[in-house]
Amino acid sequence: MKNDGAYGLQGLLRVFQNKVEKKQKKKLLLDYLWENLRYHNWWCYRYYLCELLSFGNVIGQCPLMNRFFDGAFLTFGIDVVTFMESDQEERIDPMIFIFPRMTKCTFYKYGVSGEVERHDAVCILPLNVVNEKIYIFLWFWFLILGILTLGVVLYRIVIILSPRMRVYLLRIRFRLIRRDAIDAIVRRSKMGDWFLFYMLGENIDAIIFRDVMHELAARLGHHKTDMQDA
Repeated sequence: MKNDGAYGLQGLLRVFQNKVEKKQKKKLLLDYLWENLRYHNWWCYRYYLCELLSFGNVIGQCPLMNRFFDGAFLTFGIDVVTFMESDQEERIDPMIFIFPRMTKCTFYKYGVSGEVERHDAVCILPLNVVNEKIYIFLWFWFLILGILTLGVVLYRIVIILSPRMRVYLLRIRFRLIRRDAIDAIVRRSKMGDWFLFYMLGENIDAIIFRDVMHELAARLGHHKTDMQDA
């Protein structure tokens, strides 16, 4: 019985310590956000720059591949789709045009007299069957990746230019936070702060994030709302 009581007391102490630790961490986070508000643009725009560079990388790969294939790569995927939908009698296989399975080869070897002789032959290139599948996949991969990355870049531009969109995104993503608190915070902060808030909300407990945002809104001059301890 004594051991049971000791274990119960330890459990209560552990719960109390967790609550105290949670409050301390919440206060540290709140103090950091308050003291460094409007100073987060530098790392936010670096993050956006990396996304822009990834889009540029995808776009830059296409002309390089096109040069490697003597101008046949940019329309390679379209040509393959057109080939598959064309009549069998009229269509020309673009895959065989770029990756031939058979080709003329020239061999040089020493003859009986000791002189170099030239021999023409037909070579079979079975590896090109694999190569054509790889580059078809790469063509569509670049296309899909380019569209998705372009969508991300346009999305970032809209967020940068539209404070209303920032408010809307916080509202629909973090419904526990009061709308007036979100309005007050976004109005008094910059783009980098919004990005930090969004990342924090994705990675910490929803109740703690709600309390931090409400208290931050109160410090910014917003009417303080009753907050429950997480």
